[in-house]
Amino acid sequence: MDLEERLRLIKNVGEEIITEGELRTLLETNDHPSAYDGFEPSGLAHLPFGVLRPILVDDMLKAGVRMKLWIADWFAWVNNKMGSDLERIQEVGRYFVEVWKAAGVDMSKVEILWTSDAAKQEEYWKKVITVAQNSTLARAQRALTIAGRTTKESIQTAQLFYPMMQVADIFWLDVDICQLGVDQRRANILAREVAVKLKWKKPVAVHHHMLIGLQGRKEPEGFDENGATDAEIASKMSKSKPETSIFVHDSADVIMKKVNSAYCPPKVVEGNALLEYSRYIIFRKLKSLSVKRPEKYGGDVVYHSADELEGAYATGGLHPADLKKGVGEALDEVISPIREHFVKDPKARKLYEAVRAAETTR
Repeated sequence: MDLEERLRLIKNVGEEIITEGELRTLLETNDHPSAYDGFEPSGLAHLPFGVLRPILVDDMLKAGVRMKLWIADWFAWVNNKMGSDLERIQEVGRYFVEVWKAAGVDMSKVEILWTSDAAKQEEYWKKVITVAQNSTLARAQRALTIAGRTTKESIQTAQLFYPMMQVADIFWLDVDICQLGVDQRRANILAREVAVKLKWKKPVAVHHHMLIGLQGRKEPEGFDENGATDAEIASKMSKSKPETSIFVHDSADVIMKKVNSAYCPPKVVEGNALLEYSRYIIFRKLKSLSVKRPEKYGGDVVYHSADELEGAYATGGLHPADLKKGVGEALDEVISPIREHFVKDPKARKLYEAVRAAETTR
């Protein structure tokens, strides 16, 4: 695969790349650079984790990138996820790996690593302390938004370790690329600054889009000084707010019920949740969107790109009810293999049932 195609694939992943010039140089000099995608294990998998991120990882793999999956169990512990029960958190981590497998990620090409394993080693903590020595308390507090905490919230002392550990992870993992959501921007920028100061390898940051919740666009809540970034983070589909989310275990009926309740005003493209799911998931996974409707309303129609769909919707050529039906059916088609995997595979089913029970009782 030539350089331009590899660059195109990674640009498909990154809503923001810091910097594109550095990425190009990296690809020119390294056929197989390394990247990591990390996550806190918490709750049941929703569209952003269970569908969108596997799509992004697949593009990174196609570009020749060696992917490391960082299961941040200690981060979830510090962040009080799953009742701060580390054993439950680790069970969710194993369940999340199973979700990616069900979503079609070739796990033989992904290196799975756990924060809890790194935390057993003295060298890991040396990196954490070194990062902390090269950052201020104010900077650490501002960076806590990476943990989903606004700048207005009261925090626990333990949570101050979170950004220092995340920055240290990048150097511990020895990656060339940080492939995380735009909500993790502050940690990656801090890592780049620390790298320059300490003459460590400076990572390229590839920040992917945060998939919007069913409620549509929300007002900024204090996650970032940049209003647009703040609004994107505040609007994201969140497992901790189930009313905003579609989960990979939802039945066809549940998906359709949720889709019918989504923010989807006539002729409005901006902040329209269903058009966003079409752009970032349906067209990338299925390549087209079919909408079935009676002849008196124009008959069945097939859209082959997000731009074509949004253009038709903006001019009134597609009614919200028809868009909802088409998107609901398409999302069910994408999700159904994952859902069925957790029904048919005994190991997967056991993990799902354990996580669902933990969600119910915590």
